Amino acid sequence: MAAVSISSSPITQVSQHAPVNTSLQPQLLTRLLLDLRGRRFSVDRETIMNLPESVLLCLFPNGLVLSRQSQAFSDGGDNEEDDEVYGVDFDPECFAYVLDFFRNASDTFYGTNTSPGLFAAQQHLIDGSPSDFGPTVSQNPLLTKQAIIVLREELEYFAIPPKGGRALTDEHGTANQALLDIKHKCGQNVMDKRNIFTALQRNVHKENNIAEQHLIDMLCMSGFNRDDEWGFRAMEPSRCCISSIALVLLKTGIVHHPPGQNGERPVTVDYNQMTTAQKLLLFWRKPARKCWWDGLEVDLAAPGEPSIPVKLWARRVWTLELSLV
Repeated sequence: MAAVSISSSPITQVSQHAPVNTSLQPQLLTRLLLDLRGRRFSVDRETIMNLPESVLLCLFPNGLVLSRQSQAFSDGGDNEEDDEVYGVDFDPECFAYVLDFFRNASDTFYGTNTSPGLFAAQQHLIDGSPSDFGPTVSQNPLLTKQAIIVLREELEYFAIPPKGGRALTDEHGTANQALLDIKHKCGQNVMDKRNIFTALQRNVHKENNIAEQHLIDMLCMSGFNRDDEWGFRAMEPSRCCISSIALVLLKTGIVHHPPGQNGERPVTVDYNQMTTAQKLLLFWRKPARKCWWDGLEVDLAAPGEPSIPVKLWARRVWTLELSLV
């Protein structure tokens, strides 16, 4: 039987180092052009990736692909990346609020070209030895990143008008103008109540829910105040829904004191506060949700008008998350 040479083998005849057509490789986008209900934002990829998971899910409920088709499948335009516009059904004012807060927090922590940030002053904490922080201080992300608490509320409200009134629906279930006016007034009534914790505290008193009280206490120890208001709050178009969000810097227990006579800024650590702050790391990239019903009776009558009592039910969904930038 004749021996088969290696060079004649159909397997070895295939080149092991075939050239790779790089033009077919997906190219990562450096910036994204977003159209939020008619208002456009040009945002770089790193900023998008630093946004809270819960906000990203609202922006891109079907997922986001941060790459575009290669030149082999494009029209060859020079500004092709700038022409790819992502339509997003999200409030542009809310998006601007989040971007501004994250940008300012990053500049304060890392510094800018004209002023050093807090990170430079606490650099020596990273090289510490094992302590109450854990195995080593360098493994504590709260020393090297700016932590932001993200609290969102999606509120759907339902108005039950008084019996025998003019607020009705037709045979197709379409509300008449009187009922639409009541819904609008109910929405404005809820919009005006901007305090973050009032509704949850009311539920604590009604249900004697100790876990909810602990949630309020933890958030107020970590950066919120009990009388804080939502940073952004707005009604969704054509829906009986109000979206709210509040952002605060996490209190890590790292205290930056005023500069001394030699110009140095002493930095101390409150270890008890740091321990509390580390509990919030459970919500890093893992948003937690809470839902409850809230019922109130409100009077929509203007001053001097007969009383218009309306039963107002609200379904509130809170999303709590920690972001590190």
